[in-house]
Amino acid sequence: MSQASILQAVVKDQIKTDLPDVKVGDTVDVHVRIIEGAKERIQIFNGVVIKMQGGGINRTITVRRIVANEGVERAFPINSPRVSKLVVKRHGDARRAKLYFLRDRIGKKRRLRDRRRGLSHALLTVEKAAKDKAKKEAKANKEA
Repeated sequence: MSQASILQAVVKDQIKTDLPDVKVGDTVDVHVRIIEGAKERIQIFNGVVIKMQGGGINRTITVRRIVANEGVERAFPINSPRVSKLVVKRHGDARRAKLYFLRDRIGKKRRLRDRRRGLSHALLTVEKAAKDKAKKEAKANKEA
């Protein structure tokens, strides 16, 4: 047995499988376990994923948020036991792998537009339009 296969066997059970599909540009809540003395609590770090790197057990994401008009970036090893949960709040549309340009932006320019691509979004839009049309017709028939 080679060293690589032994290492893969040891690491395989430590990789988390319950994580959501996170991409660069997504707004996420990272639930982090904080240990203060004998107490343990969960702290939520909310921000935009500006960088993903590594692979397997070494996979990390860098999340950026603004606190008191100062940018705060924090790197999280997503397979760490300190990260208890990862929740995707919003899918942002990013055309780059690293969003370092967000560091220079201020105010509303800092926001990324929502990811609205693909067939699933088009189907949802068509269904919503059909429901709206049916509501308008029902309202018109009720008034007449």
